[in-house]
Amino acid sequence: MFSKILIANRGEIACRVIQTARCLGIRCVAVYSEADRNARHVALADEAFLLGPAPSSESYLRGDKIIEIALQSGAQAIHPGYGFLSENTEFADACSQNGIVFIGPPASAIAAMGSKSAAKAIMEKAGVPLVPGYHGDDQRPETLRAEALKCGFPLLLKAVAGGGGKGMRVVNAIDEFDDALSAAKREAQNAFGNPDMLIERYLTQPRHVEIQVFCDSHGNGVYLAERDCSVQRRHQKVLEEAPAPGLSTETRIAMGEAAVKAAQAINYVGAGTVEFLYDVDGSFFFMEMNTRLQVEHPVTEMVTGQDLVEWQLRVAEGSPLPLQQDQIRIRGHALEARIYAEDPDNDFLPATGQLNYLRTPDESAHVRVDTGVVEGDEVSVHYDPMIAKLIVWDENRDQAINRMVHALEQYRIHGVKTNIRFLHALADAQPFREANLDTGFIEKHRPLLFPPAKLDLHKALVLAAGFLLEQKRSPNPNNEDRWSPFAHQNSWRLNSEYAKPLALKVGDQIHELKVLEKDQHYEIRVADSLYTLAADLLNDQLKAVINGHRITVHATQQGKELVVFHEGESFRCEAHEETFGLEDVSAAGSLTAPMNGSVVAIMVKSGDTVKAGQTLVIMEAMKMEHAIKAPKAGVVDEIYFNEGELVSEGAELLSVTSDEEVTV
Repeated sequence: MFSKILIANRGEIACRVIQTARCLGIRCVAVYSEADRNARHVALADEAFLLGPAPSSESYLRGDKIIEIALQSGAQAIHPGYGFLSENTEFADACSQNGIVFIGPPASAIAAMGSKSAAKAIMEKAGVPLVPGYHGDDQRPETLRAEALKCGFPLLLKAVAGGGGKGMRVVNAIDEFDDALSAAKREAQNAFGNPDMLIERYLTQPRHVEIQVFCDSHGNGVYLAERDCSVQRRHQKVLEEAPAPGLSTETRIAMGEAAVKAAQAINYVGAGTVEFLYDVDGSFFFMEMNTRLQVEHPVTEMVTGQDLVEWQLRVAEGSPLPLQQDQIRIRGHALEARIYAEDPDNDFLPATGQLNYLRTPDESAHVRVDTGVVEGDEVSVHYDPMIAKLIVWDENRDQAINRMVHALEQYRIHGVKTNIRFLHALADAQPFREANLDTGFIEKHRPLLFPPAKLDLHKALVLAAGFLLEQKRSPNPNNEDRWSPFAHQNSWRLNSEYAKPLALKVGDQIHELKVLEKDQHYEIRVADSLYTLAADLLNDQLKAVINGHRITVHATQQGKELVVFHEGESFRCEAHEETFGLEDVSAAGSLTAPMNGSVVAIMVKSGDTVKAGQTLVIMEAMKMEHAIKAPKAGVVDEIYFNEGELVSEGAELLSVTSDEEVTV
């Protein structure tokens, strides 16, 4: 076994690899960018080396620098994790040329599957079923347009070198094709350095089912169950589970054997995932193969009891597979939810910010948290916005779902927008519980997944008030006379009761509360309603009884903002103090950036006449594009940024005067 390895990655996967390596007595070398100087993976490693500036092109994608560090540190092997250089044939080759073991498949296998079009040709020859479409070398727009018409609509444009939903567009009609092709090619070029596209028929109700395969250098190959990854947004997985619900034993075996056949067709070695589209009639089609460890590998580990990173390390150093096919056992059910810094209410746009407050569920045999961050860390614009992976296991799917719902209620974050509330609604949705799954699940059940807040506004205000009031109580009352009313800080007044005002601001609305403090409780009036509140605050946990209803919440105050967490939801407010003479002034007629990111394309110039809905600017954040469109027809007045510049959320990008002579 290796004595020292270098991990050419960051975040949770780097921490995950370190965890297993330590169990095997292997020393770990980390690499980091300037933005990651204080990152968790750096702290966990035995030693760490600076790669360069924050942009991945100048740090984590610097294969030459990484190999130089591996040689300098004496690392015998490099684990690439996922993303970055994990599927880079040149990097795998360079490792071999420098006498370093690449903990992954041979470069030839990566190359074979790195091009989706070439992979489909190989799979066709190997007898693996394929979705109808085009995966040829002729990339002229007119050829692709003609092939699109042959394929029929809806169809999917997909980057041949891509993954993770980048460089991918669904096209419903031919009049959408040209714009979709341009956008997909540009996104693919930016993300992968290769703009080539393939076309495939877009199945309207497919499930995304993938098989975890493993091969060694001795000719052995196995599959370790399947995962259902159908619940996606923007073609990126949100929630995964193993095994896939509702598959027959015959289908599982057929799909598993097809996956191993696909891997062995390219002389594969190591961990890989063969992804299939599973249709409503029970048929399945090869989609692609990821020649690396998948983000969602923990659900397979939970149901098989195997450590897949350990398997990777053992296979890479030349050992045979730890188990043969008939020795692999599946037990129970596991789910994984990806905790992202993003705004589900704003089309899941990525978010950035500091993790000012971070609380995770208690880990156990049933609950696992894979993360690369700690409280105080920043979610940067430079990298993927995934904060953590929350994985649960139980004896059956129903119990596992209950575990997930409860664990999400224990996950509390402040400082950056997250998808926790959305994930909670998703896991608890009846169609998900009934395994009514396909890749359009989120759009199909949107009303269920974006429900109104569970906590009544008035009760939320009372709980927020209770937190603020309990926080201000003196921990050391006057002990000289504990029966004296002057020993209590409860606004007691001689010959009268005083209900003091408390104004709480929620969004733009100010709510006036009246608070009468008693010895053992509060009486709080909100509008025309009166609430009796008994409260006990311990650290961030508030145990409250409101009009006889006992409820426990958690809360944190960061600056002026107070956040109350309850059953996967959060209620935000701040204590309001009246100010005079201040106004919020915004530039009329401006269009603003919806998130932190960079301007990748400006589609207009000053003086241009534009139509409503026309794309004006294209922004990019975390390698995902977002189009800024004209809300009305008009004329472009001024453009405030150049292509390539970084912009902050809310920054004015350009101004447009509408045809009605008013700014928009």
